[in-house]
Amino acid sequence: MSTYILGLSAFYHDSAAALVVDGIIVAAAQEERFTRRKHDKGFPQHAIDYCLREAGITAAELDHVVFYEKPFLRFERLLETYLGVAPTGFGAFLKAMPQWIHQKLQLPREMNRGLGGLYRKPYVFTEHHESHAASAFFPSPFEEAAILTLDGVGEWATASMGRGRGHRIELTHELHFPHSLGLLYSAFTYFCGFRVNSGEYKLMGLAPYGEPRYVDTILQHLMDLKEDGSFRLDQSYFNYCQGLTMTSEKFARLFEGPPRSPESELTPRELDLAASVQVVTEMIMLRMAHHLHALTGSANLCLAGGVALNCVGNGRLLRESPFERIWIQPAAGDAGGALGAALFVWHQLLDKPRPLTQPDAQSGSLLGPAPDPADIESTLRQRSAVYTRARDEADLCDRVATLLAEGNVVGWVQGRMEFGPRALGSRSILGDPRDRKMQSKMNLKIKFRESFRPFAPIVKAECASDYFDLLPGQESPYMLIVAPVQEDQRIEDDQPAEGLARVNDVRSTLPAVTHVDYSARIQTIDTARSPRLHRLLSAFEAQTECPVLINTSFNIRGEPIVCTAADAYRCFLATGMDALVIDDFILLKDDQPEESVDAHTAYLARFGKD
Repeated sequence: MSTYILGLSAFYHDSAAALVVDGIIVAAAQEERFTRRKHDKGFPQHAIDYCLREAGITAAELDHVVFYEKPFLRFERLLETYLGVAPTGFGAFLKAMPQWIHQKLQLPREMNRGLGGLYRKPYVFTEHHESHAASAFFPSPFEEAAILTLDGVGEWATASMGRGRGHRIELTHELHFPHSLGLLYSAFTYFCGFRVNSGEYKLMGLAPYGEPRYVDTILQHLMDLKEDGSFRLDQSYFNYCQGLTMTSEKFARLFEGPPRSPESELTPRELDLAASVQVVTEMIMLRMAHHLHALTGSANLCLAGGVALNCVGNGRLLRESPFERIWIQPAAGDAGGALGAALFVWHQLLDKPRPLTQPDAQSGSLLGPAPDPADIESTLRQRSAVYTRARDEADLCDRVATLLAEGNVVGWVQGRMEFGPRALGSRSILGDPRDRKMQSKMNLKIKFRESFRPFAPIVKAECASDYFDLLPGQESPYMLIVAPVQEDQRIEDDQPAEGLARVNDVRSTLPAVTHVDYSARIQTIDTARSPRLHRLLSAFEAQTECPVLINTSFNIRGEPIVCTAADAYRCFLATGMDALVIDDFILLKDDQPEESVDAHTAYLARFGKD
């Protein structure tokens, strides 16, 4: 008899469900993909239903249901924090309590309802950073590894260190709230006018445009940083313990004025603040990594937690830390906690062995639903869409490669949807990285987002070191490593622009994916994880001598990554994409019937903001 374990995360950020069967990850998905509400933190009902369908079972057949943290411990931390700062913070306390009383402290009731009353066994609650650590180590290809988790905050822990061996993990060191690298980064995200829990990517992308002139200010005033990477934050500069904002008036005085208003013009101050907090973040990550290596002596490092999505910091860990190999959970944030919790029950609590899987046990993180060809055709016919179908995979890849080589932007929907925040070539928008105008075109006319935002390259794994500063055979399959562009691919500008105008400078033979600091957030494509995408890259290389494409997530600003064929077709029509490929169906924008302008306007009004 198989053992079915359902892991859940909910109510804080990116609710998700994951199903593990006899230790094998069968399905995992974020609730946002189904509800179309970005970062949906409600109960993951649709994600649960999908996982059960994928396994072909009902809730009655589940053996264990596990939640990724201990709500009462988190509630204890909230109460102690509010009491510690009282009477300030009373407004934040009043705002938080109704949801806690009616929902978050009633999790068994909520889970009973979500499972239709069919699950009659006890519920399991792991600790937040245990779930992160399990998600980092258990799917990794390592028999043993050091483990580092970094995020905003769980129950009390904001970071943890430990080690995994075989089918066990042990966490030995923790950093506790309110001292948090994730919250420090989010405070600067807020102060620079971006939304907390979604704008951190923007801050990281903005950092290379600025100068890190506030690094000493941060280190001297905001924090007491130790050699082992631990630190204490001076809470007089922050407001997240007692208020509804991240920073205090004292923070604003220190950094020369009030927070930037969202959507207002970015000034040199914001560029320099982004650069400075990024430098400090990397400094802390490296110090923690060196300390962890001294504790464990391991050659391998596994990472999870929201800070593990800082791919610039990850790149420095790969190049400068003592660890020889690094594996990062693709769904490093709270969503991945659902997966980690399920794996923790199987290995740690049930004491089940862990056979090593190469290249890893994450299945390329392609763990969501796949479109059925019959459903695709039905969807397209209902919308009177005009399409052709490729004869076979070779014909499909040749035709799409030609479209890309001609300068077209292509929406690409293939197979199972990605689990985690990155599109990894299953729900992607693709373009030609050699086109110097492609970055601004895709940002402004397709993604409807800030022009400074960089795009990531996908590259055939066997060619990656020809273009990027990676060792031969070094992988970045989940787009979580930033590396420099190789010197012989760079183009130096004698008269570079300043500030955000630098986005238009041509910096390499791949201008659309080379950031202003000559770096790129790389995804290596291999035949084991992504055989069709690898074949497309080979077809593009045959036509252009370039084995690299732009890959960005298939969505517009403020919208989750598309899930279904209907989502993809609607987004395709409402943007400047030239072509859409769903499985072997090929659609050209110029061939489509006239659509209602009102429908497009309504779509963009709902999603075209963040």
